[in-house]
Amino acid sequence: MDKKTKIKFNVLAIFVIIIFCFALTPRTLQNDTYYTIAIGEHIIENGIDMKDPFSWHENLPYTYPHWAYDVGTYLIYQVGENIGLGGFNAIYIATVILSITLGLVIYYALNKICKNQLISFFITLGMMYLLKNFIAARAQLVTYILFVLTILFIERFIETKKKRYLVGLVIIPIIIANIHSAVWPFYFVLYLPYIVEYLIAWLTESDFYYKFLISKNKRKLKKLTLKNKPKEEIDLLTTKIENLQKYMEKADLKRTENRKNPYKVILRKESCVKYLILIMIICIFTGLLTPLGDTPYTYLIKTTEGNTMDNISEHLPLTLINDLYTLTFIVLFLLILIFTDIKIKLRDLFMLAGLTLLAFMSRRQVSMFVLIGGFIFSKLLVALIDKYDKGGTEQAIKAITSIWGKIITILLGILLSFTLYKGKMNTPIVSQSTYPVEACNYILDNVDIENMRIFNEYNYGSYMLYRGIPVFIDSRADLYTPEFNGTKNEKGEYEGRDIFSDYINTTNISTYYENIFDKYDITHLLIRKNSKLNMLITKNSENYKELYSDNNFVFYEREA
Repeated sequence: MDKKTKIKFNVLAIFVIIIFCFALTPRTLQNDTYYTIAIGEHIIENGIDMKDPFSWHENLPYTYPHWAYDVGTYLIYQVGENIGLGGFNAIYIATVILSITLGLVIYYALNKICKNQLISFFITLGMMYLLKNFIAARAQLVTYILFVLTILFIERFIETKKKRYLVGLVIIPIIIANIHSAVWPFYFVLYLPYIVEYLIAWLTESDFYYKFLISKNKRKLKKLTLKNKPKEEIDLLTTKIENLQKYMEKADLKRTENRKNPYKVILRKESCVKYLILIMIICIFTGLLTPLGDTPYTYLIKTTEGNTMDNISEHLPLTLINDLYTLTFIVLFLLILIFTDIKIKLRDLFMLAGLTLLAFMSRRQVSMFVLIGGFIFSKLLVALIDKYDKGGTEQAIKAITSIWGKIITILLGILLSFTLYKGKMNTPIVSQSTYPVEACNYILDNVDIENMRIFNEYNYGSYMLYRGIPVFIDSRADLYTPEFNGTKNEKGEYEGRDIFSDYINTTNISTYYENIFDKYDITHLLIRKNSKLNMLITKNSENYKELYSDNNFVFYEREA
């Protein structure tokens, strides 16, 4: 294909990807965005003090796991406020830009790795669509871009042996440690399939067992010769050594033949992976290049030891029947691997197996399954097309870059994007059915918040603290667990305030709510009208005075 046609297709693909990614980006902000703004402002004014300033619980330590993203988000918010655009609108625009950046980076990386523009284009659109529920004004959107670049740099280094990609691989974990330290350990997971493949190839080529036998028999032969043993015994041992050497040569030839035409899994010993191992070891120390102490090393461990992952929806195990898109993606992988003779690299097989396991363990990890698995799927699809219809891709690209092809492609891209976006046109940036906007207005106008100990629900605690109202709990769930606010005892168990469990038990009605309210000296409650807790309180309302109510929320004063 000529260079001019490639450029035309790239321009067309980039245009469609831009409008598609714009259409996918949600207008309504998610819960975490509100505390991100507040924390960013706090860091700029007070620095990273490793203490929580937003809950009315006293002396809660806070690790600021994505401090750099928080600061960046607040600065964008402040710019929007200063120029009259509005802080939330500025954050929405920044999220659109990051979403478009992710789409373009995926397309570029797929092009470089798979060497097929058409497949790269369609797979990019598919990946972005599957990631639509994970696109939000949160630190994860930046780390998605960084993880794609990690895969790109690793693959390009293996292919070209150019050292500049190693520089990028050292810079990326430094950024992640400050942008989103909770996922910093996952950066090293991306190296493991490459390293394991290299070690397996090295072990299979080394023939340690036969080399050991040959060395052992040679030492024995030397002793027999020195002791003038019978010639027959020496000749027998010499023949045994020669047979072992011949067997090693045959085994080496067999391996070479199998590598040229493997049955299903391609095993290659890439010598440059040794440098990747060195880079990974160097990058282990990048977790120290933050103002957060050992947070990049300990945050994920503490999180998995706590109970937040058992109670937060995005951390619960994946149920395939409830996620048909992920189920379809897995089925497509199985169809190619089982019913075609397309071969897969061992490192890609390991990566795919690990990502599938992570996705089943946590719904949140579905994003990584799509993000990294998309590259593996593209490789398989390109191999399938190259084998059975090698010229078909070029003909399709030429048809698309023709005048009518461009018109049809642009119109289809606009139509598809408009279909996705039209449902977002009238959605507010701050949803008053999700967040207690008017209730917060009432509280700020009528209640002494300095002396208020309010009980609120998890899903809108971040909005409340953004408004300057001290909260009982918010979506920084780990902050409220003993793993993060306590210390280990002699038995290795964490001792501290388990505010998160008290909240879960209260809202699930598994604990008598008055006992918890007494424990924390609760003075006020802001809860959803349709919650289980409110149903109980309305039946036993003698100790509760309703101060404010709307269609979604109710605010009570609790009498002593």
